[in-house]
Amino acid sequence: MTHICHIELDDANLPPPTPEIEQERQVAMFDLLEANSFTLPKRDDRLMPDGPYQVGLSIRDKRLVFDVRTEAGAPAAEFHLSLSPFRQVVKDYWSICESYFDAVKNLPPNQIETIDMARRGIHNEGARVLEERLEGKAEIDTDTARRLFTLICVLHFGG
Repeated sequence: MTHICHIELDDANLPPPTPEIEQERQVAMFDLLEANSFTLPKRDDRLMPDGPYQVGLSIRDKRLVFDVRTEAGAPAAEFHLSLSPFRQVVKDYWSICESYFDAVKNLPPNQIETIDMARRGIHNEGARVLEERLEGKAEIDTDTARRLFTLICVLHFGG
């Protein structure tokens, strides 16, 4: 399978992230580059360039933009996804993350674990939405979808 060899977030117009959000971003980017699966399927009987790929994520005109390039930097694909299907799950994810960050500081481990399970459930839902939205555009596995969803949340937080 092909993969993402470089990921970049266009966060130039976003407010500075909180330390927790920056930590989420760094972990997601590291984990994504360590192991991911990303393939551009044939579209309209056109063969797509093989990976590995460089992927740029941004929000433009209230749309999530994937700018996919070959490892050498040549354009491979660009897709624009509506943010509407992500809004509620991103909102829920950040809400539960805030609870989790607070819990880690103040609550016993069993209560932290309960909140973390809820957080993972919402995270899985966001990854599922992303997989659905990318259908026919890019083929990704669940772990890649989870990590990309985290990065979308980082962009959406500021957007």
